[in-house]
Amino acid sequence: MKFTFLFLFISIGLVSCSDDDSSIPNDPQDQTGLEFRQELNVSYGSDNDQVFDIYLPAGRTLETKVMILVHGGGWTSGDKADMNLLKDLIRQDLPNIAIVNINYRLADENNSPFPMQIDDISSVVEFLKANQSDYVISSDIGFIGTSAGAHLAMLWSYAYDTENDTQMVCSIVGPTNFTDPAYLESQDPLLLELMEIYGINPTTEFLELVSPYHQVTASAPPTILFYGGQDPLIPTSQGVDMEEKLSDIGVINEFTLYPNAGHGWVGLELIDTWTKLKLFTETHLE
Repeated sequence: MKFTFLFLFISIGLVSCSDDDSSIPNDPQDQTGLEFRQELNVSYGSDNDQVFDIYLPAGRTLETKVMILVHGGGWTSGDKADMNLLKDLIRQDLPNIAIVNINYRLADENNSPFPMQIDDISSVVEFLKANQSDYVISSDIGFIGTSAGAHLAMLWSYAYDTENDTQMVCSIVGPTNFTDPAYLESQDPLLLELMEIYGINPTTEFLELVSPYHQVTASAPPTILFYGGQDPLIPTSQGVDMEEKLSDIGVINEFTLYPNAGHGWVGLELIDTWTKLKLFTETHLE
């Protein structure tokens, strides 16, 4: 059974934006005439799932920061379309940031999520750098991930960003520690299946290798965390322990736990999430 991770958003006064493409001036340092530009389903690899959508703001320069969105789906399902409302919120409220909304190869019985999906994020970042002059963007990036996508965003930012390009990372209900007793000692069939995605009875060494909690260091980027107290898939300890670890090693972080929320939320809690995430982004990425 594949997990369907639901992160529910409501529209918060979204305004429409032009989707017209525009050409790039010969001099990428010259922002005169640079209009909004989008490219959909840009291929960054040979697999059909290795595509992304990119949204480039008007008036951008080589100092324009990039937010990468990573969808959830239990590493086995999901699509970049799941992040479209977040994309629209960023375009409305953070109009100077470029957005890259990615798909990645999905795990199945023949393809383990690790390191395949981490490799895909590396490929996206390398592609953006190779096309930096064309897109007119900087190499500074941020990540917003939901559920499994939040796990991937944190793990890549903490352990695989060899050039320290990541300026911030956001985890919305993302797993952080697969050695957590809440996972290892659980008899819940949903949690057991979640663990089995990474292999039956994997070693502690491997579980630490794929856990952001065990891979984070003092040089990690600022991190903002959002979790639900009634989440059936992500134990509360995943967020609480991650916040404690980040604080202990001196990494800038913010943590919000919604006691009555599950694996996603709407209404006032959602408005609170976006308000905090917008301010965090303005502080660390813009």
